[in-house]
Amino acid sequence: MTDRLTDTFLALARIDSPSGSEARVAAYLTGILEDAGFAVRFDDSRALTGADTGNLIAVIEGDGSSATLVLSAHMDCVQPCEGVEPVVKEGVVTSAGETVLGADDKAGIAAIVEASRRLIESGVARPAIRLVITVSEEIGLKGAKALDAHDVHGDLCLVLDADGDPGGIVVAAPTHYTFAATFLGTAAHAGVYPELGHSAIEMAANAIARMELGRLDPESTANIGSIGGGGATNVVPANVELTGECRSLDLARVEEIRGRMDAAMRTAAIEGGGAVQIAWTKEYDGYRFAEDDAILSLVTLACRDAGLEPKTFETGGGSDANIISALGVPTLALSSGMRDVHSTSESIRLDDMEALTRLVMAAAVRLVEE
Repeated sequence: MTDRLTDTFLALARIDSPSGSEARVAAYLTGILEDAGFAVRFDDSRALTGADTGNLIAVIEGDGSSATLVLSAHMDCVQPCEGVEPVVKEGVVTSAGETVLGADDKAGIAAIVEASRRLIESGVARPAIRLVITVSEEIGLKGAKALDAHDVHGDLCLVLDADGDPGGIVVAAPTHYTFAATFLGTAAHAGVYPELGHSAIEMAANAIARMELGRLDPESTANIGSIGGGGATNVVPANVELTGECRSLDLARVEEIRGRMDAAMRTAAIEGGGAVQIAWTKEYDGYRFAEDDAILSLVTLACRDAGLEPKTFETGGGSDANIISALGVPTLALSSGMRDVHSTSESIRLDDMEALTRLVMAAAVRLVEE
């Protein structure tokens, strides 16, 4: 069984799948899942994501239970992820060194596939299993944002896409806002009539100086991501583009931070004799599980069933779990053993993939018993 899990992961790792080009992974998974008895289809999200395939939705009915377990991971990888050559040494898989490995998130996919196969083959009572394998996660959770609520309906969703040792459970993730702002000033000759100009760069600089940035409190952050504009040194710049973000595990707090950043930009523009256009986007809603939540208790017990020590933690990052949770499905992101993700040093231990597979199976069994 372990050899099959390894083979599945290595095959996935060798398939090129940068964001937007996941069709080959989707085709590979379709063959495996249909052979296992799943009904496989693809949603119509391509028009929204621009990817070469839709999100993969695969369903198999339960055996002895009316419950539904949703399992989710994403097909795309960050660059450089083309021409990956996985290397296995002493139970650890890395890339040959020129690319990422793609354990983020092909380790999650491999564990989902293997756990599903074992549950089906074992003949034990199991819930219905719904697989939601998304596209373009790495470029803004695009695939998940295009999901229809019907396609993720279930009693529990496990998203296998967090780093750390198996047994880790993300119990809180932030609400995340981004902005794109354009400061509008007045151009003038900087050496002859500078007093006739209104510098957009100065407005943007004053706005940034008014903001609290970085780690604001244990649950909240804010950042300026980019600034650009102006041109010749002898021209007072009339336009500057500014982008940034804020996040918090506390909804009221993130709204407060967003309001302050917005006010800082508008005040700086007015004081500088210009104007500013600001477009805010809520990238995703946050979620938080109470310590005594029944779903959290189920997954905690499943960890122990699988021989793992459960460890709950909060994160400042977002994942498909944020999107699926907002669709009304109880959703937990699980640590999947991946290390040094988004780098050419990325690795995954085969034992960790095996442990993750056991955890998914244990959660399925627990869900039937509920």
